[in-house]
Amino acid sequence: MGKRAGGRLSGPKCIAIVGPFASGKTTLLEAILARTGAIARQNPVSSGSTVGDHSPEARNHAMSVEATVATTEFMGDSLTFVDCPGSVEFAFEAEPVLAACDLAVVVAEADEKKIPALQLIMRRLDELGVPRILFLNKIDKTAIPVRDALKMLQPASATPLLLRQIPLRKDGIVIGSIDLALERAYVYREYAESEVTEIPGDEKAREIEARFSMLETLADHDDLLMEQLLEEIEPPLDEVFDDLAADLRAGLVTPVMIGTAEKANGVVRLLKAIRHDAPDVTATRARLGLADGTAAVAQVMKTIHTPHGGKLSVARILSGQIADGAELWLSDATSEKVSGLYRLLGREQTKIPSAKTGDTVALGKLDTVKTGDTLTSAKGGMPALAAFDKPQPVFSVALRPKERKDEVKLSAAMQRMGEEDPSLSFRHDQESAETVLSGQGEMHLRVIVERLEGRNQIPIESHAPAIPYRETIRKAVSQRGRHKKQSGGHGQFGDVLIDIKPLPRGSGFEFTDTITGGVVPKQYIPSVEAGARDYLKSGPLGFPVVDVAVNLADGSYHTVDSSDMAFQLAAKLAMKEGMAACSPILLEPIMKVQIFTPSDATAKITGLVPQRRGQILGYDARPGWQGWDVVEATMPQAEIGDLIVELRSATAGVATYVATFDHMADLTGRIADEVLNAHGKAA
Repeated sequence: MGKRAGGRLSGPKCIAIVGPFASGKTTLLEAILARTGAIARQNPVSSGSTVGDHSPEARNHAMSVEATVATTEFMGDSLTFVDCPGSVEFAFEAEPVLAACDLAVVVAEADEKKIPALQLIMRRLDELGVPRILFLNKIDKTAIPVRDALKMLQPASATPLLLRQIPLRKDGIVIGSIDLALERAYVYREYAESEVTEIPGDEKAREIEARFSMLETLADHDDLLMEQLLEEIEPPLDEVFDDLAADLRAGLVTPVMIGTAEKANGVVRLLKAIRHDAPDVTATRARLGLADGTAAVAQVMKTIHTPHGGKLSVARILSGQIADGAELWLSDATSEKVSGLYRLLGREQTKIPSAKTGDTVALGKLDTVKTGDTLTSAKGGMPALAAFDKPQPVFSVALRPKERKDEVKLSAAMQRMGEEDPSLSFRHDQESAETVLSGQGEMHLRVIVERLEGRNQIPIESHAPAIPYRETIRKAVSQRGRHKKQSGGHGQFGDVLIDIKPLPRGSGFEFTDTITGGVVPKQYIPSVEAGARDYLKSGPLGFPVVDVAVNLADGSYHTVDSSDMAFQLAAKLAMKEGMAACSPILLEPIMKVQIFTPSDATAKITGLVPQRRGQILGYDARPGWQGWDVVEATMPQAEIGDLIVELRSATAGVATYVATFDHMADLTGRIADEVLNAHGKAA
């Protein structure tokens, strides 16, 4: 037996199922569960009764919108599969899963349009150092030869795609596969184990050629195998399998298995490859930098709020054992007690007394625990093993409940959803008094609103968030403001003369005084500034005022009737009358935008930017990304609202952008009139 891999690793394993949208991930999970006896039969996704995609939102949209966890057994080994969404809008679901899993099964098909999406996934696996097997799905519908399919898919992978099987065809129809390592043919039987047969004579030459190509790739990392190939010595089978396992675990190759998940074809061969070749939790610990120790350590992959059972934290046990009732410590040195321990099969939960190293389980009622947290039985906790950079939001909506009485309920529901999905963010905008929900795309937020309305029974109104327009002035004015009120006893008196003038863009607000001779006593000057500042919250056009200087030049006071309040009111009066005469002008925020796009769509993207009043600053190859560009532009914030929808539709769902505030710019003409009319102001 070969020594490089160290043989089969038999402990519980955790496998992430990832891949582009609609490549067949949920169908593959269903086929695996049926084949291993976890469910009675394989249901098609269209039936609405699969283990994955069990939420109403997933079924409504016929797509995965969250990760589904399912544990099963195959040939005596415990395997947990986590089916991750394929859409880029829900991609963050996979991040905490990939951190703690041993292996990723990448489900792909021979479709050129999906290569950029596949590239995003493969790149992330490379960055995290997660070994992977590529399952080439829908092989029965693949019109091109499998090796041509691999040539097409290879640019998406930094490691060589290593073909382990080739299709067995009869009259041009795929009827099975040939295993290149075992040199055996398997004839597919629908929803049943394949039948082993001899390799047909007319396929032998093709098999020998494909096998030699596989061995050549393996020989790149095995000098002995290279010598054997050069000397035309047939390498022993156990050495070939050893090399396959070693290269997979080291991330040197991406083995490619073929099949059709919909008919459960190729599923057993995939499971056997996982069982024999996949690394185990020991490798995952090493990848995360966790030293061996006696303490229990668990990495939280997902948070679920169940309707009746409360909060569940799905976690991978990286070391030690965790029993029901165990005290676990977080990184901030606080602790929580586990209340219920469960094995998951989609939405089904099976209560278990304890979990051992390698298991993936749900821990009940850990109220303060978040997705991505590292838990340990060691008192005081330990630093988190994985850090996740939350992606910048690319789409936002303003929400409010249709009924005021639901406001508290909405706030609590949003809190729970933020725990379940860390790529969401919520904020209360003080200026517009709106609750703004931000996320990774239009569909992402649509699903959240559906959950609020369905799961939480909160009818929602939503609209585009307010744009933070500002106003400024174009000319200088001097204006007197006098506040005088006599109502018996002490009156009110304040009198100011102020100079108002524009400042360069980005200067903000400046206040000065040139008072001489005490015509306005020193103690009242701060009140004049406060009055001016208060007015600037809403100028003549109805928006906050920026880039204005106010100077207190003159004034008068009354020894008895003057007060701080009187001077504040006098200043506001002067500002109100003076600002209207300063030629106010509307300003809109301009953002600097970086758009990341596959190169073949760059021309489309550069065409979109001017349509949204944007200005192209330039474009270049995206550093370190083969076949991708980055387009830099400036664009008004008002035009960015649904930009992501257009970018995604132009790039098969993969383009994204990052926007940062750049400057404020004058807004005039028809668009300014529309903004002012919408805010009840005439231009």
